[in-house]
Amino acid sequence: MATEISEKIPQPPPPPPPTTTTTSQELPVTNPTTIIPTKIPKKLTLIPLIFLIYFEVAGGPYGEEPAVKAAGPLYAILGFLIFPFIWSIPEALITAELATAFPGNGGFVIWAERAFGPFFGSMMGSTKFLSGVINIASFPVLCVDYLQNLFPIFSSGLPRYLAISISTLMLSALNYTGLTIVGYTAVGLGIISLAPFILMSLISIPKIRPNRWFSRGQVGVKKDWNLYFNTLFWNLNFWDNVSTMAGEVENPQKIFPLALFCAVIFTCLAYIIPLLAVTGSVSVDQNEWETGFMANAARTISGNWLKIWIEIGSVLSAIGLFEAQLSSSAFQLLGMADLGFLPKFFSLRSKYFNTPWVGIVLSTAIALGVSYMDFTDIISSANFLYSLGMLLEFASFVWLRRKLPAIKRPFRVPMRMPGLVIMCLIPSGFLVLIMSIATRTVYLVSGLMFVGAIGWYFFIRFCKSKKLFVFNSGDDINVGDED
Repeated sequence: MATEISEKIPQPPPPPPPTTTTTSQELPVTNPTTIIPTKIPKKLTLIPLIFLIYFEVAGGPYGEEPAVKAAGPLYAILGFLIFPFIWSIPEALITAELATAFPGNGGFVIWAERAFGPFFGSMMGSTKFLSGVINIASFPVLCVDYLQNLFPIFSSGLPRYLAISISTLMLSALNYTGLTIVGYTAVGLGIISLAPFILMSLISIPKIRPNRWFSRGQVGVKKDWNLYFNTLFWNLNFWDNVSTMAGEVENPQKIFPLALFCAVIFTCLAYIIPLLAVTGSVSVDQNEWETGFMANAARTISGNWLKIWIEIGSVLSAIGLFEAQLSSSAFQLLGMADLGFLPKFFSLRSKYFNTPWVGIVLSTAIALGVSYMDFTDIISSANFLYSLGMLLEFASFVWLRRKLPAIKRPFRVPMRMPGLVIMCLIPSGFLVLIMSIATRTVYLVSGLMFVGAIGWYFFIRFCKSKKLFVFNSGDDINVGDED
């Protein structure tokens, strides 16, 4: 462009400034072509990002109780102490490196496409999206399940269906207002929902008997390792989901690693401290450790007022989980459209809030459809697909280190290739274990979803060949600077 302008000036053109030649050296980002918001800053900053990651993964100690029911206090405590080192930290490190090297919307889809090509990028996108959007459907249901303890009218029938539908639509409307509002909403929800657990842990200190922590379970209660490992996996998963919003983060190369580091510590403490407090201070039948037992324990430790607060906090936590994961799914679809895996209209954004409204609408519609089903096996199948996606993600991470060794990585996992392989093999082994103990129904539903993801890839190729829709070329994804 500089040379074209200089030709119109009747004098010898000055040499072009060196900054005009850096276009091909940009970091790999997805550049939406449908809107312009050059004047709209990327406002997702450190604190909101920490809480969004927190709600992508946990949302509080709600749901950790089945680990005690499955294997007893000792194994539950060891699980929440050790599992973060086996799973959470490796996944967070990989996310930090690849999200800063490829800071674009789409996250893990970009990584798989860069590593192995468009087929694997599409498969990564389809399997992770299905997993995420089905999980989204569970959170309004959880909200209503908790509310029915206070308002029994929501336990069945039309009131229950209306409550699920209205809550889903209202929460989606909040998501439409933008990541800034969603991020600071997550901060407020996190503080309010965690506060009762902090109080309960402090109040329980005089009642704690440390010897209770070493109980390996009640005599006569058979250990359920399937439930145990799935509980750990469910509660400490999805660290990479936030990568789909990397293009919306202010200075992602600096903020992303710090946010992930803080979120890992924050999340692990939010699980282990209440678990130590309750297992050490409350002695009950092991079979009572169902989901929601923490509220009953709070009543035993301090009174009914704390039980009610924790039940209200559980509703707020489910809201935070919904908002965080809906944001990830919507921005994932936007990133896939920018990459050319979906028609261009998926990258449309709201004129006023700059949010990917097509992705929000589609994700909400699927979530509404699934929420009326008995989806226990469907969620398990979605997690099975997520496990397949994670295996592909680990492979992409290792292969990108070999394929693009000189690409600029603002954060780099401080290991050589053998160490990286070992770091990825350990959680991969756990994923294989989780998949190996799945039920036949899960294998069947997962297989159908997987075949559907393959069919979707070839359907999109057909649409491109027949020019049925307009697609982005995906050329805006650059290889990046070399160190």
